[in-house]
Parts: sequence; structure tokens; C-alpha cells
Amino acid sequence: QVQLVESGGGLVQPGGSLRLSCAASGSIFSINAMGWYRQAPGKRREMVATITRGDSTDYANSVKGRFTISRDNAKNTEYLQMNSLKPEDTAVYYCVADVTRWIGGVIQQYWGQGTQVTVSS
Repeated sequence: QVQLVESGGGLVQPGGSLRLSCAASGSIFSINAMGWYRQAPGKRREMVATITRGDSTDYANSVKGRFTISRDNAKNTEYLQMNSLKPEDTAVYYCVADVTRWIGGVIQQYWGQGTQVTVSS
């Protein structure tokens, strides 16, 4: 099994910063793409940022220039640095990872349980 555990969410004022972390553990041979998604109340889940194993990144237009995704392959961990936060960034943030559990195995996608980010004064 593979588990993804997020941390770092919370309440922050507009203009503030938060750093989310997501640590993958369990039966892992390698992790390919990783990413962050979010879901606000009454809205569909949306992609926030993704990063390949080679550190190529992609961002939603709404967070470009404010959020930075990174990863530490040795620790099977990814991060999301969020700056200049806005009330519209309020959502549950989920991490996702495409995992190969053994040599020659298929890639399986795993999700974390989510962490709440609330931006409010």
C-alpha cells in the first residue's frame, strides 16, 4: 500500500503565505508525476500545480506567480509554497502522486486525504 499525508494547512490572512507538504510512504519503487489539486465548497476539484520527476512544472493560471511546487525525490515528498494568498484560494488541498510500486509495475495514482486552507481576515 501507499499512503500520502499532507500537512501545513490552516488559517491565514489575505496576502499571507503557507507551505504545504505531502509525504508518500509505503511500498514505493519510484514516483513519477506529483501534483496538488484543490476543491472549494460547491465547486469542482481543480488542478493547482504539477511537477514531473525531472522537475518540469505546470500551474493553473490563477496561481501562476504566487505558488511554487517542488519535490524532494530522496524523501518522496512534494511541497507547495503559497504566497500572496487570496480569499478565493480557500479550499481543501489534495496531493496526488503517480507511483510505481515495483520494477516493471504499472503506474497507479494515489491521493492524500486533503488539508484545509482558509484565507480570511
